Amino acid sequence: MPPPPAPLLAFWYEFASTYSYLAAMTIERLAQGTGVAVEWRPFLLGPIFAKQGWGDSPFNLYPAKGRYMWRDLERLCAREGLEWKRPSQFPRSSLLAARTTLVGLSEGWGVAFSKALFRANFAEDRDIASPAVLRPILRSLDVDAERALARAVSPEIKETLRSQTEEAQGHGIFGAPSFEVGEEIFWGQDRLLDALEWAKRARLGDSSRDSPLGAPSR
Repeated sequence: MPPPPAPLLAFWYEFASTYSYLAAMTIERLAQGTGVAVEWRPFLLGPIFAKQGWGDSPFNLYPAKGRYMWRDLERLCAREGLEWKRPSQFPRSSLLAARTTLVGLSEGWGVAFSKALFRANFAEDRDIASPAVLRPILRSLDVDAERALARAVSPEIKETLRSQTEEAQGHGIFGAPSFEVGEEIFWGQDRLLDALEWAKRARLGDSSRDSPLGAPSR
């Protein structure tokens, strides 16, 4: 009898999200050895925020929350040994970055590109909305930058990102990063270990009664 498939964790992330940076740079290491497969799912928070009546990041709308977040990121990045530089513009548009990443995910270079984009935004303060920033990153991965950027603005990729964002919202996702295991949603970088544990022990489709977390399946 073949072994059961590896449990799957969907990693929903946004390139403008500070805590998505932390998750993207640590998820592979934390998932290693768990037997959990990670599916990288970029999406856009803007349309989701708009439906909640927000025209900006909540970290800008609520200054005290924003001040805490910036200091928290300094502490967490120092703990993880990650470079950190507060972006001079926040949030930056992630539209082109997300579209180009979808091209990469279909061609095998999307994960490396995602991590490079997060470094550009949050460690180097570079404008990831600019094709001039994306081109050298693509070339560093041996990708034909002009072809990739042209495909990123194709109707196919535009529709894929729109549908993926609607899918995230339909699953109840309201912020980034979020981690989805079956019907369970875990929100926030600080819930990554919980999500991996759920995926590892509960398995997709199994009853959560076997899970050490002890929460009922939704």
